[in-house]
Amino acid sequence: MSDRLLDGRPAIVTGAAGGIGRGHIAHLAAAGAPVVINDLNIEAAQAMADEIVAAGGKAIASAHNIGSREGAEGLVQACIEAFGSVRILVNNAGNLRDRTLLKMTDEEFDSVLTVHVKGTFWCAQAAARAMAEQGSGGAIVNTTSGAHFGSFGQTAYSAAKGAIASMTYTWAMELARHGIRVNAIGPLGTTAMSQTYRDADGKKGDDFDPSMNGPALVYLCSDEAANVSGQIFGTGGQRLSHMVQPHYGKTLIKPDGWDLDALRQHFQTHMPGEFGALGILGKPYPFHGGVHAPEQE
Repeated sequence: MSDRLLDGRPAIVTGAAGGIGRGHIAHLAAAGAPVVINDLNIEAAQAMADEIVAAGGKAIASAHNIGSREGAEGLVQACIEAFGSVRILVNNAGNLRDRTLLKMTDEEFDSVLTVHVKGTFWCAQAAARAMAEQGSGGAIVNTTSGAHFGSFGQTAYSAAKGAIASMTYTWAMELARHGIRVNAIGPLGTTAMSQTYRDADGKKGDDFDPSMNGPALVYLCSDEAANVSGQIFGTGGQRLSHMVQPHYGKTLIKPDGWDLDALRQHFQTHMPGEFGALGILGKPYPFHGGVHAPEQE
């Protein structure tokens, strides 16, 4: 079985010179894709491009800043100029400004949403417009995270990853008529960015090889995954998990509608038993005993 599933399909990866993005590039290039290695660290991006070219592949480096519309559009144009088209976009670039809600500044919040949400939007829009004009279809893979389930100290990051998940579902519906599939991954990988993360107890997570997300990425970008769009997968480590589409759970119906008296009568009987694991760490629901103000001294 050939492992060059992406022969001749130009691919862009943002934030690609290190960590998870570097692994993506290595696997895409090995599968035959000409690659655009986009990173603000242009020296590292160029060094990787040189390695791929020396090994017989096709690659260019790009320092376009995807935190602006001009940068995103310039990045897509650079791919088209170098390789004739854009067939794959991987929105991988990100940043962190971890801070609890009570301490977060506007600047920290805006910084994360600009790179993750706007950067993903700008790059996807530019690439999708080019793919639609080309008429040959394409694949967009966004990067989300289980952090959007709730992650202590990550207000901005959680919000951004939730937004990206929702955009993924929407774009999959909108772009299907152009032959463009849109999926997302929530990758595992120990990187420079992940080193700042601590859980509510102040502990680091386990170490994971960031390159192990690459095979799933290649598969999602290939024709073998033609029936896969609007889906999110947890990748990396030993796992491949499907992230279930958000949906309503237990629903109570009252024909004449819910007034306050009815809610007081039925809510506590039916709803608290539905409150499952809370947050990215999947801990049991911690608030069955109530959330109360600290005792006043």
